[in-house]
Amino acid sequence: MVKKIAVLNGPNLNLLGTREPDTYGTTTLEEIHALTEQQAKKHDLVVEFRQSNVEGELVNWVQEAAKDRAGIILNAAAYTHTSIALHDAIAAIETPVIEVHLSNVFAREEYRHHSYISDVAAGVICGFGATGYMLAVDAIASMLRDK
Repeated sequence: MVKKIAVLNGPNLNLLGTREPDTYGTTTLEEIHALTEQQAKKHDLVVEFRQSNVEGELVNWVQEAAKDRAGIILNAAAYTHTSIALHDAIAAIETPVIEVHLSNVFAREEYRHHSYISDVAAGVICGFGATGYMLAVDAIASMLRDK
């Protein structure tokens, strides 16, 4: 049976490729989707890839993914720094969550240094651009092998 992972993306990530390329790079979300699928295939995993600008939708997707996904990769974007609701949704599930950020949030504005996600995530990857998603796939695959 093929294991599935959810890759959930938060607000404004649909603008990748054109949005602040000096900070986020020029890779589009569609390209990240394709790269993530390729990486997952190497581990016999299937990716469900979603993006929303709506906090509640992300919360629903986390809860939904907990039912039958082997892992969750979450780039909550700005909601990382504001969403107690996402924190609580992740705290309520057993499915491992890897928090991903394209930029190094610790090299940016101070308000980005705090994450409501990190303390309930299995791990955090930041500052590697689109490669961070591939690293997160590898991390989930490793966790599944070690289980």
